[in-house]
Amino acid sequence: MSRQRAADLALGADEIIIRRDELDRLHDDLYMLACAVEDTERDLAERAPMSNRELQGALDWLLESARPLRDRELSAPTPTPDKTS
Repeated sequence: MSRQRAADLALGADEIIIRRDELDRLHDDLYMLACAVEDTERDLAERAPMSNRELQGALDWLLESARPLRDRELSAPTPTPDKTS
């Protein structure tokens, strides 16, 4: 069915359709992870040596920011009914 839908929309083999809200949430989660990585890199550079508690906090922040991406499942958009009939 998805191949037929792709053919109907004249999509290439490496093109996909994704709902705008899903793409927006994906971008938000990527931004959060990028911020966590940047914060952690800065903290490691500025606070060396870090205590175990500080290292645990940095790791927790990274993991918290990465989990939404790890758990993400993108769904195929549902086809809209043909309105020409």
